Amino acid sequence: MPAKHDSKRSKADALLEEGTLNPTPEKVRDPKFQESEFFDPRDAVQVKYEMLRRVSIDNASVTEVSDEYGISRPTYYQARANFDSAGITGLVPKRPGPRGPHKVYGEVLAFLQARLVPGEPVRARELARLIRNELNIEIHPRTIERALKKTAG
Repeated sequence: MPAKHDSKRSKADALLEEGTLNPTPEKVRDPKFQESEFFDPRDAVQVKYEMLRRVSIDNASVTEVSDEYGISRPTYYQARANFDSAGITGLVPKRPGPRGPHKVYGEVLAFLQARLVPGEPVRARELARLIRNELNIEIHPRTIERALKKTAG
């Protein structure tokens, strides 16, 4: 449920909290974003949506729009693909970093599963030590627990 509106909280604070604050609003040179209070260059979702609209509806070139919005052409095409697959929510910036246990796959996962004893608890610290010694890979015990839980369920 959304938080109650706090009149003391600025729009920039709200955008930052939601992860939609444009880190480079000064690069947005579209006149609409300079002349209107409605268009806010700090709002990353609004900027991306308007950028896509300029190409799709106004028939502006991708190169022209990329320059006008201070982004690269690959960034434009990624925004387009995200919008095509998920709509407006596809324009919300994703959280940076890995999206899961990126070290626990293939050979490492097989190594772990071969050492599990049915009916006995997972000894993640011991498994982490074995992986470090035998495969020369550092993996946190909690990462091992999560990966094994994910593959089991």
